[in-house]
Amino acid sequence: MRVLVIGSGGREHALAWKIKQSPLVDKLFCAPGNGGISQIAECVDIKSDDIASLTAFAVRNKMDLTVVGPEAPLSGGIVDKFCANGLRVFGPSKEAARLESSKVFMKELAKKYGIPTAKFEVFTDSEGAKKYIKGLKGKFVVKADGLAAGKGVVVCSSKDEGIAAVEAMMERKIFKDAGKKVVIEECLEAEEASIIVVTDGKDAVPLASAQDHKRIFDGDKGPNTGGMGAYSPAPVVPEAIMDAVMKDIIKPAIEGLRKEGIKYTGALYAGLMIDGSGPKLLEFNCRFGDPETQVILPRLKSDFVELIEASVDDEIDIASLEWDERPCVSVVLSSGGYPGEYKTGFEIDGLDAFEKMKDVYLFHAGTKTADGKTVTAGGRVLNVTALGSDIKDAIDKCYNAVNFIEFEGMHFRRDIGYRALNRR
Repeated sequence: MRVLVIGSGGREHALAWKIKQSPLVDKLFCAPGNGGISQIAECVDIKSDDIASLTAFAVRNKMDLTVVGPEAPLSGGIVDKFCANGLRVFGPSKEAARLESSKVFMKELAKKYGIPTAKFEVFTDSEGAKKYIKGLKGKFVVKADGLAAGKGVVVCSSKDEGIAAVEAMMERKIFKDAGKKVVIEECLEAEEASIIVVTDGKDAVPLASAQDHKRIFDGDKGPNTGGMGAYSPAPVVPEAIMDAVMKDIIKPAIEGLRKEGIKYTGALYAGLMIDGSGPKLLEFNCRFGDPETQVILPRLKSDFVELIEASVDDEIDIASLEWDERPCVSVVLSSGGYPGEYKTGFEIDGLDAFEKMKDVYLFHAGTKTADGKTVTAGGRVLNVTALGSDIKDAIDKCYNAVNFIEFEGMHFRRDIGYRALNRR
């Protein structure tokens, strides 16, 4: 089988790494890939949002299966285009991907089909939004409607912060058209978790639970990022909570979409807030999470390609997954200045040390190869990932491995997994 992975981040490296392990795969390609992916797959110099060129490449090279990593090509309709050309592709259609590409669509679907979520209002003009904020009390959240690389959500502790967020999104257009509409919702304060399922539009199989760390600094301080680290499983998601997530959130969403005439296939990611009353939906994403994928896939013992094919072939009801019981932790190493402005092109030292480490994996995110050297090429640069006998062992292994890596301006959080430690 010839398989194409689309994307260039740490998630795509983890996807390619797991796909490569399947005996079903003869040849693996990645477009555009990165410095790490190039070691296990043939990288193709086509951007992940260049749908026309990707389609032409897949047709010309007779791809048997394509796995789409990032949200941009999914929301741009890559699945529709591939299917129209007779290609097998894993992911939701453009219409189904609106669960992520439009927070307004997601919130209104949740409201219509009784999915527990925060109370909200939608605004299409900044003056109306600012007037509404002036009447609020306590914390609240301002969200850009469209895709904003994980940075379009602002938790506001004051009215001034909220008004500033609205002005940035709707007036200064820092997220371009993604901020034409905003959602203002109540701030749910509890513990977050991520549940990713694979679905064929009828049935769904949950992957292991995970918890992301979105803020740039220790103690969940500073601005939101695409994710600075994760661990799996998340102790805040015992079996009873997982059952509630599937029953009250995942199933109503998939069935609600079907009632709207939309079939959702692929990976569906539910970002959750979990308190004493049970799980509540924060957001849906239409793909595997990043960095959650980097801690989930090392724990998956089953053939990942078989799972993907079950989704594509409408046979997810027969899928059965086996898991490594050991926890997994991943720490993101980022460029100095991220998620704001940052410089790239710095040589990365210490990569060779990982070849001899057991149960420790290095997933490249923003890297490239130049003149025989691996250099930084993005905001999030590397994902250092480790399995351990318990959560403390996994954390210790992970940070011991982090110590081998050096590049100019390197930044990382030193408290990934602290909530799991507190629950031991």
